Amino acid sequence: MLRTRGEAVRADLAELARMPVLTVNLMLKRTVDNDPFYADCTQRWYADATRPHPKFPLIRSKAWGCALCVLPRTHEEYFMYIEASARRNFKKAQKAGYRFAPLDFNANLEAVAEIRQSTPERQGVMPESYLRGEVEAHQNPKSRNAYHDYPYFGVFLKDKLVAYSSCFISGELCSLQHILGHANFQSDGIVPMMLIGIAEQVYKRYPAVRYFMYGTYFGAAPPMRRFKKKFRFYPHRVIWRLDARETL
Repeated sequence: MLRTRGEAVRADLAELARMPVLTVNLMLKRTVDNDPFYADCTQRWYADATRPHPKFPLIRSKAWGCALCVLPRTHEEYFMYIEASARRNFKKAQKAGYRFAPLDFNANLEAVAEIRQSTPERQGVMPESYLRGEVEAHQNPKSRNAYHDYPYFGVFLKDKLVAYSSCFISGELCSLQHILGHANFQSDGIVPMMLIGIAEQVYKRYPAVRYFMYGTYFGAAPPMRRFKKKFRFYPHRVIWRLDARETL
């Protein structure tokens, strides 16, 4: 049933009132033996998250309504924690022959361009630079520890890249920075496979991560909100810390 605008606003206010509060440690001190790129990324993330919100200057940019999944203890528990429909989507992709794997982004620039150009609209109109421009290689240095990283991931059909994503790893946080699937393969469950695959990589490679973040919740359209909740990305109020006492 469609809600009126007033009903939608009241529902959002009710959800805001009952949002859980989390403190997320970005573990800046753990960058000391890593490439300076990761200290810079962490400081820029913190500065962006704590700056005044562009529309509501009395609150911080990433303080209210961050879509976070609080990760259970193991990947097996996570797989059973997400909704049954998410698991079915993942199994559908598996049965169709898709596979998830870490991605060498710079070796797949043409495939990334094809994915970007596969449809002019997604949650909105795609930027002209995505539809017409060339894909630029990144210059991110390889991380030297498990506390900070900027990995890329892909979903493949045989050797064809059909979806790609990137994440920022910083202490307790894995933030999904970018995710796109090829429009011709979207209905096969490639994006659910990507999200579940990223979570599995987090458990294997980044043991300090406790929170998996997928942007914000309240700025998303209803279908995207529903999709995020399917993977347990619920709205939270977040207190960001560059460093805090670690409880690993």
